[in-house]
Formats: sequence, structure tokens, C-alpha cells
Amino acid sequence: MSERFFLETVPRDGRAVLVGDEARHLARVLRAAPGDEVAVFSGTGTQWPARVVRIGRDEVELETGPGRADPPAAGPPLTLAVALPKGERQKWLVEKLTELGVTRLLPLRTERGVAEATPAAVERLRRGVIEACKQCGRNTLMEIAAPATVAEVLAGLTAGCRGVVADPLGPALDAAALRNGAGAVLALVGPEGGFTAAELAAAQQAGAGRATLGPHILRVETAAMALAARLA
Repeated sequence: MSERFFLETVPRDGRAVLVGDEARHLARVLRAAPGDEVAVFSGTGTQWPARVVRIGRDEVELETGPGRADPPAAGPPLTLAVALPKGERQKWLVEKLTELGVTRLLPLRTERGVAEATPAAVERLRRGVIEACKQCGRNTLMEIAAPATVAEVLAGLTAGCRGVVADPLGPALDAAALRNGAGAVLALVGPEGGFTAAELAAAQQAGAGRATLGPHILRVETAAMALAARLA
């Protein structure tokens, strides 16, 4: 059995316990038995081999082996501030950004936004990150930050953090120049109606550049994925 499972806490003294949906999936869906081998991760950058020791009603006790830590990231941490699309496209967005190695996704509140990042929606995004990590082999969870306005996000452009706004009228994205020497990168993707003139002016005043991602108009999730592929 080569399934991966998410732990709420890191293993201690060679022991770990799966709870909730993870335990139910292993015990009831996969019908695991003592002695079966799986892999577990806690979202902090390490994966452990594990063996089922005991199956309880709502938990599965595991014996874990030595952990294997992920290598350091090749580039600076990347935050994508995105005006969320509607419905199932949010799930696709989270899945692909997780696979591409984005550090943090921040639901962006804009003047023309069409989807509200409610607490329930944010919680669904966080669950989606776990499922995507289980599938793609990533051991560090992509953070889902609290929703914020454009002004609040731009306030995070401190020294060492470089910012860029996806804008069809901007120059071509120079990913290497943006990443080289940066302590962190912040990229903003607006709603399908685009950023307003006031939002673009605020970004420019805060020191964020503007960049186009190609000759065509992209959907929100496509633009976010294109930025992730170039900058993560």
C-alpha cells in the first residue's frame, strides 16, 4: 500500500495517530490491517514511512520510521494574491498552485471581484491543499492566508519583497529579474473584469511592477497558474 496520509501533528518517539477523515479512509475505505505500510506527512516538509499498528473506531495508530525532509526551495517564497473565480474553478486553482510549489495563496478582495472568500470557502481551500499535497507528493502545505484587499496586500511589500501585478497592458514578464536577489515575491491576479485604474495606481505607488502573460486574455486561474509556473 503506497497511499499518503496527512497527520495533524508530527510523529513523536516513532509513533503517530491518524484521526478524522484520514483514519476513516484508511480503515474503512482501504480496509487496512495491522502490518500494512503507508506514508504520512504533517505539512511541515517531511514524509515518514509508517506501519499500521492498531485500528480503532476513530483513529489509526502507526509506527513511523526515519523521516525524509524536502530539499530547500530553489527560489524565493512566492505569494499569489488572487481574486477567486467562481465555484469549482477554485478547487482547480488550489490543486494546480499546490502542485507548482506556490508558498501562499491569498484570496484577494477587489472592486470587481465576483466570488466572496467566506470562512467556509477558505476552509474548503485549505482542505483542497491537503488533498493536492497527498496526490502530488508535496510535503509542505501551501498556506491559505486570510482574505485581504488590494491595499492591505500592497502594504506587505516591504524591503526585500518584490511585487508584480498581472496586467494585459503591461510589459512582458521578466521572471528572472523579478526573482534574482529577492527575499520574497508577491504576485497579484485580478478578477475577470480586471483591476480598476485606482487599484493599478495603488500598486504602482507601492512599488509593484506590471506584467503581461501573453497576447491573450486569460481566466483568473490560468493567469495564476502561468505566474506560478514562471515564479515558483
